[in-house]
Amino acid sequence: MHSLKVLILEDNSFQLMALHQMLNANGVYNVLAAENLESARRSLASKGPVDIAICDLYLEQADGLELIRELARERQAEALIILSDAEPDVLEGAAGMARELGLKILACLPKPASVAVIGELLTTYQQLSRQTPALNQALLRDLLALDLFAAEDVSPEEGVAAILGHGVAHFQPVIQRCGGLHGVEALARWEHPERGLLMPAEFLPLIEFAGLQEVFTWHMLEQALELAAGVRLVMGHALPVAVNVPVGILERPLFPRQLEALLRRFEIPARLLTLEIVDTTCLQTGTAHVEALLRLRMIGCKLSIGDFGVGGTSLQRLLELPFTELKIPPAFVAGMAMDERKQALVGSAVGMARRIALGVVVAGIETEAEYQVAKTMGAAHLQGCFMAPPMSAADMRQWLAQTLGRESAESAVRAAGMCA
Repeated sequence: MHSLKVLILEDNSFQLMALHQMLNANGVYNVLAAENLESARRSLASKGPVDIAICDLYLEQADGLELIRELARERQAEALIILSDAEPDVLEGAAGMARELGLKILACLPKPASVAVIGELLTTYQQLSRQTPALNQALLRDLLALDLFAAEDVSPEEGVAAILGHGVAHFQPVIQRCGGLHGVEALARWEHPERGLLMPAEFLPLIEFAGLQEVFTWHMLEQALELAAGVRLVMGHALPVAVNVPVGILERPLFPRQLEALLRRFEIPARLLTLEIVDTTCLQTGTAHVEALLRLRMIGCKLSIGDFGVGGTSLQRLLELPFTELKIPPAFVAGMAMDERKQALVGSAVGMARRIALGVVVAGIETEAEYQVAKTMGAAHLQGCFMAPPMSAADMRQWLAQTLGRESAESAVRAAGMCA
């Protein structure tokens, strides 16, 4: 492992020396050791990027998050080991932020480390460095229906063209408790020429690997607003739509302004668009994330926590961030009709949301029993295949016409939010 280059940021001199010795014991001698952020910056500026950064989160004059952001922005490290006495949710949040910024996370570990653990992580990094890029490039070429045997990496132009050609939004109705239509959610799908319609887990990781997640998000937004505008032309009113957006796009300073321009282009009021934020554990208060969320609310968009209760999403975020809705994910809903613990959790979330004036969507309802339980709890909005499955834009328009009819659809949409 002599070819590896590692940065250590640790303000405890004894632990810094111990980590240095652990790396040496594993055959790594090209080590940049820093006791503070400024020292780390100077080392990187003079000696260049590293393969791995080992970073503590708590420092006397700064915090490790600053270094993590700089490492990603300046491309000064490929991978990260977070070694800290921070609480588990802080470690998880820091790891999530680093992943969203494009760093590989080798581990989040409590102090102290050991020679054996450090050795395993170094081996893991070398295996990933040898295998992952080539493997992902091959998988990406298959996904994009490109020549599998081409030697060069997929170009940005090829990626964008494939997204425009194969990335599609399917739409699933969200129903009010009283039976009216609340709106629809755009769900990402991929039309593969040989494998058929792919679900998000089969292609979104590769889209992210290719650096095309933002392009794909804009493509989903355009399709959702196009459907809403088309429904308005036929039925005389626009259709409320929800679209999933990654946390990373909130770091783009122009995102709110660009989204506002897109809404104007389709002549859709911002109040009819709900942005469902995924990976909310990566949201950082006091950062660009909060400013972006506030600007989105100021232009009129609604904001939903798309993974409430999953991955350490804290109740504190409901108070700190300007969300208007929380979504209870299918993991809590599946089987809740026969599981009193799930009923208690979902019921508590529904009641809490109502008391703090948040909308709530119970998603993943697959059976009549789950539907009845959710209604009994007082959930205002329900979503799942029991009521209606995801469908293409064309099928969605037909569903609206056949199921609701022009007059009933209009009254249902206008009544959105009235059936508490």
